Amino acid sequence: MKKLALSTLILCSSAYAAANSSLFTLNSSLSEDSVKQDSIVFTTVKEIPITSIKNQSRSGTCWAYSTLSYFEAEILKKSGKTYDLSEMFIANQDYIDRATMMVRLHGDMQFAQGGSAYDVYYILKTNGICPEEAMAAPGSLVGDTLNNFNEFFKVMTPYVKALATSEAKKLSPAWKNGLQGIIDAYIGKKPEKFTYEGKEYTPQTFSASLGLDWNDYVSITSYTHHPFWTEFPVEVQDNWRGGMSWNIPMDDMARIIDNAIDNGYTVAWGGDVSDDGFTREGLAILIDTEKMADNEGSDMAKWLKLTTKERNEKIKKLGANVPELTPSQEKRQEEFDNWQLTDDHGMLIYGKATDQNGREYYMVKNSWGKTGTYKGIWYMSKNFIIAKTMDFLVNKNAVPKDIRKKCGF
Repeated sequence: MKKLALSTLILCSSAYAAANSSLFTLNSSLSEDSVKQDSIVFTTVKEIPITSIKNQSRSGTCWAYSTLSYFEAEILKKSGKTYDLSEMFIANQDYIDRATMMVRLHGDMQFAQGGSAYDVYYILKTNGICPEEAMAAPGSLVGDTLNNFNEFFKVMTPYVKALATSEAKKLSPAWKNGLQGIIDAYIGKKPEKFTYEGKEYTPQTFSASLGLDWNDYVSITSYTHHPFWTEFPVEVQDNWRGGMSWNIPMDDMARIIDNAIDNGYTVAWGGDVSDDGFTREGLAILIDTEKMADNEGSDMAKWLKLTTKERNEKIKKLGANVPELTPSQEKRQEEFDNWQLTDDHGMLIYGKATDQNGREYYMVKNSWGKTGTYKGIWYMSKNFIIAKTMDFLVNKNAVPKDIRKKCGF
């Protein structure tokens, strides 16, 4: 899936300014005060407290940032405590695990920077976690101020591929030590023990101290190539661990997100942001391109020839009047099967808003630093989220009771 690999690299690896580490909540007045009069004006309907905006910088680790942000919000909801958990602890363990699988399969899988929410969930349960302060600061080991995986993966990927495709009849055990050395040199060594707030922990005991029940979490998706109300591993390359998702009809999938937000739960979302309607200024709308072309007095061919910048300008000009499609189960399946719907990016859904015309949006925390009109927050229309969802992780207690009963969890 060349598009998948390219999109993950481009969209999960954007570099932006660093964010502070204080507790972050977006006041609805930000929308009205910071946008121009001809732009969309948002009114917050529901907003759940979240931790600060982070910056993945030049690394394809949106999956680690978004999912740890999700669990930080879960801890905040349950205990009121604010944590800054280490994304590079997760990345360190995940790349060793992924390389091991690639070697076992003699190279018949993808080795890449990307990952899934399930990777983070799995590592938290099995390997633990540490706070940000217990590992090297991002980028510091390579003389940068933020994560920079460019040289890192140019060194590591050939190493792993050479081993996985080796014609040797037997590999020595030294290869894993060599790979661990490369990983540790670029993103830091995982601590065996550390002190946090005056108490000594191992990664496993620290994870246990966070107060979360790891049995509370389920992954949700919606496709027709598997029976509804059953689990299956979504067939994308970054789901290399085979994490299972519950297959739910699209309308019920949408109900889960709404019910979660309404009841104070966030959602760790993974999906496709390669669509024209996703802008770098903090907006995502499921654009009806045919109506957009008509509104601009041009045919579809002319619209398609516009540059991304030109399209974004036209979207901005129309503001809340941008015509939007309605998602469908059939269209979701069609786009998944033809590689249009891919797992480009991971983000955190933490609130709801409406614009001046009543269109519904989710408030979504990104990991590109405090960039865009809303300083690191995206307003993504409900239609966009439902159409472009690959899967999402959510607390099972946030799922409507009738859906839980059908699934049996």
